[in-house]
Amino acid sequence: MKIGVLPLARATFDVPYAEEKLAAMLAELDALGHQVVGSRDLLTDAQAAQAALEACGNVDFLLVLQVTFTDAAFIVQAAHAVAAPMGIWAVPEPRLGGRLRLNAFCGLNLASHALGLNGRTFGWLYGGPGQVDLAGLLAGGHQSPAPRLRPARATGSVPQPMKIARIGAHPEGFDTCAYDGDALRTLVGASVQEMSLDALFDRARRMPEAATAPYRAQANALPNVGDMDSDELDRSLRLASALESIQREGAFDGFAIRCWPETFTEYGGAVCGPVSMMGEARVPCACEADVYGAVTQVLLQRVADAPVFLADIVDMDAADGTGVVWHCGQAPRSMAATTPHATIHTNRKQALLLEFALKPGPVTLFRISQAHGNPRAVIARGEMLDRPMAFTGTSGVIRFENGLEASLRDLIGAGLEHHMALAYGDHAEALEAVAGAIGLPVLELGA
Repeated sequence: MKIGVLPLARATFDVPYAEEKLAAMLAELDALGHQVVGSRDLLTDAQAAQAALEACGNVDFLLVLQVTFTDAAFIVQAAHAVAAPMGIWAVPEPRLGGRLRLNAFCGLNLASHALGLNGRTFGWLYGGPGQVDLAGLLAGGHQSPAPRLRPARATGSVPQPMKIARIGAHPEGFDTCAYDGDALRTLVGASVQEMSLDALFDRARRMPEAATAPYRAQANALPNVGDMDSDELDRSLRLASALESIQREGAFDGFAIRCWPETFTEYGGAVCGPVSMMGEARVPCACEADVYGAVTQVLLQRVADAPVFLADIVDMDAADGTGVVWHCGQAPRSMAATTPHATIHTNRKQALLLEFALKPGPVTLFRISQAHGNPRAVIARGEMLDRPMAFTGTSGVIRFENGLEASLRDLIGAGLEHHMALAYGDHAEALEAVAGAIGLPVLELGA
């Protein structure tokens, strides 16, 4: 066979480590004896990626090597440009308590959603070299079955209307965060007011010291806050007070915020710590301007009557039977198993973020999903385990009630978004009633 290879990566991740992974992946591919075209180097810029894609124009199979996280824009472009069967191979990394060096699973998750919206079938693998059936993938295997949706088993009250403030647009290639305002209003009675990032930044710069004082007190309770850059810390805390003032003036139930790169590159302070503080105060915030993620958080918070956390699933370990939920440092601090510490963003190196492992206990995951262009309610139950912090930021190790392999199959096979809302407790039945009230079918992961 003639195999077109596209090894995708982002320079903000651990490039030397990614190059080690790529070398091992290519060695396994070479051992199969196929003709390989495309690129044997990490594709971290648009020009190199385009050249590699052009070399794949007449192949028997298009193999995307998801070596680190990337958005889905280029994968969708490749799927349209190459008619051959397609597969994605993403690699895990060890849970060592340090930075998330690759985050490749999240890239696979993002790609599965985008390809589903575009009607493109694909096979996929998630595992290290020597642990996967690469020959089977190249033969057209490892495609997940269609999702198994069912009607909600109960019907509750129609949700009360909500107001979401979207600040900035979602990043390019994040189809998971796109939204249709009219459809959302019809579905759950949510209205969305759009604002610019500049408006947030300008307000934050003008916030008086008295307005930031409560957030500074929260930050001062972190035992190592003195290690943070004082200017970055000040700018970050000003974002918290600015969000509070916007929420109060507009009576917003939640936010969807474009959290990167501009908060770092143009403003100079992280919004992650403020998002944690707002979430603890029952004003949930969705990263990457994920409006449906914000709506999902509000619905789950109302059902759980507790703070919620919008998390990425960043690892699935078949041998251990567990997954890892993570975000860079914005879970509500009441979810902490250990004393929260102050930290900086692992890629952008600015304060303020919170760092802790999630506490053990039963949890429910929830998402109002637009997978394959058809809305549905996604529900999963699990147990957060008493484990050390898997990756820096806020993370927890979860055992899914319906098993890891079946849950993984549904997560990628259904093309779900990469953000899931999490709350402590078992709220599956109440969430089913919400789904029934708004007429959504239910996808229970792994059922």
